Amino acid sequence: MKTFKYLKKLSLVIVIPGSLIITFILIDILLSKNLYHPLSYLYSFFNFLNCRQSSLNACQKDPLQNKTTIVSQKAMVVSSQHEATKVGVEILKSGGNAIDAAVAVGYALAVSDPCCGNLGGGGFMLIRLADGRENFIDFRETAPLSASTNMYVDDEGKVNSEKSTKGYLAVATPGTVKGLNYALSKYGNLERKQVLKPAIKLAKEGFVLAEGDIKTFKRNKNKLKEQNVSKIFRKNDRHFQVGEKLIQTDLSKTLSLISEKGEIEFYQGTIAQKIVKASQENGGILSQKDLTEYQIKERKPVKCDYRGYQIITAPPPGGGTVVCQMLNILEGYSLEQLGYSEKSIHLMLSAMLYAYADRNTYFGDPDFVDIPLKKLMSKEYAAQIRKKIPEYNAPKLSQENINSGNHTTHYSVIDQQGNAVAVTYTINSPFGAGVIAPETGFFLNNEMDDFTIELGTPNQFGLTQGEQNKIEPQKRPLSSMSPTIVTKNNKIILITGSPGGSTIPTTVLQVITKLIDFKMSPAQAVNTSKIHYQGSPNVVVTEPYALSSKVFSALWKRGYRVIPFIPWGAAESIYINENNDIYGVQDSRQSAGEAKGF
Repeated sequence: MKTFKYLKKLSLVIVIPGSLIITFILIDILLSKNLYHPLSYLYSFFNFLNCRQSSLNACQKDPLQNKTTIVSQKAMVVSSQHEATKVGVEILKSGGNAIDAAVAVGYALAVSDPCCGNLGGGGFMLIRLADGRENFIDFRETAPLSASTNMYVDDEGKVNSEKSTKGYLAVATPGTVKGLNYALSKYGNLERKQVLKPAIKLAKEGFVLAEGDIKTFKRNKNKLKEQNVSKIFRKNDRHFQVGEKLIQTDLSKTLSLISEKGEIEFYQGTIAQKIVKASQENGGILSQKDLTEYQIKERKPVKCDYRGYQIITAPPPGGGTVVCQMLNILEGYSLEQLGYSEKSIHLMLSAMLYAYADRNTYFGDPDFVDIPLKKLMSKEYAAQIRKKIPEYNAPKLSQENINSGNHTTHYSVIDQQGNAVAVTYTINSPFGAGVIAPETGFFLNNEMDDFTIELGTPNQFGLTQGEQNKIEPQKRPLSSMSPTIVTKNNKIILITGSPGGSTIPTTVLQVITKLIDFKMSPAQAVNTSKIHYQGSPNVVVTEPYALSSKVFSALWKRGYRVIPFIPWGAAESIYINENNDIYGVQDSRQSAGEAKGF
């Protein structure tokens, strides 16, 4: 699907008047003195087109002018939706800690960011308490008990990708409600009713839709046609308009039931009954037993050291191991001395390629497969990989090495006591499977597509995954989600993470390296353009102006196939400097988001 969108954009160039193209190329030559590669002109032209259609801060002259960054002294909440951010701050001011606020934000996003915030999905919560204790809550979705390895492959051996992405057969057992409530009961200070009250109010009384909300609805209009969806997200059989209010009565009732009775109502009560009934009547396989037996997992976070900083991040089935492996490889090079140049980008792309090859080969649900984690995370293994990276040419990995074997949202919170939380949760595609069980009000996920549907066949994010990630009952699919906390000398420096499917680990990598190696400000580290390379498909994708025309040409000469690409994640982040000033950096890619503190 993304390939078709790219080709559609390419077709725009064909119909642009020739004189305009020539004028733009001449300007490009004068400004960059670039005479290396004819495609660099096309790349520059795409940058121009993309920035015309994007609010990306990197398209502006000075990312330091980003108005989405604020500074506070006590506490901070940063999320992709301003209503949810306000809820988090209210909870902190009323005596809640960072975990209370994170749970409240999670429920509020289920109302105010329905494409991505969710009750019908799952995710990860990384917690670092003020006393130094670190915990990771895995509330990732699981495959239903009736799921089977080849359930999306027909009798002729062909994959039916629509069945794994659309409708009830694509739905895995949701984990969000149990995960949020578990975190609240174990680590929170406030009562459940107080924490859910703001989300219930948002759903019952509604909130005013901004331009970003309307754009999301329009981009995904085909998923909003199903009857139970249309009656909520269309008004009198038309799209909502900016300034109109979205009221979600069914969702307010669902949240009220969870508030009063807890997760048992979602997994065994009337909500569960409605989910199961809708699934069974529409070709799905979710059962009451799936919901009753669903369990969250509390795991040890993955840790790695990078130039004196400690990276605390998501263990398998999450994507933090990919982040750490890339950092381990890059630690052997002086990126600061190289600067953000053709050479350093070559090294970063190489690190990405090898880390993603290992991800796709070795990783899966750790409760089902043995992962050689100690080896893959070791500095010795990173040194072995560095020996394989060519000095000049792009590295080559065989297809066998790769195959053997968004939508999402992220938010960050820190409280007055120094407790920190990073949460990334998802329903996979925007609006998940595009279905809402009658009278529940929330979208169900299409997380089954994150499994290896068939060896050699990529999922919707282009990831060609291995045998370790095959579908099995009650198994968690492999994920790229990488909520991350960075410390130095036992002091929190950074809380970050991102949506964006397979681009999540590379986004987190670049936020960290741009801060540590390239000495960028927090606003620059988050908002400047990003690059991504996962090897399959064998293209480097970039945001507008991620590369100069000269660097673009040089990378093509090395053997990289670079293309411009618009959609990306949003690394809603918190940075704390040496004076304990708290910087809330709201990623400008999400126009509806907000950083707010006190």
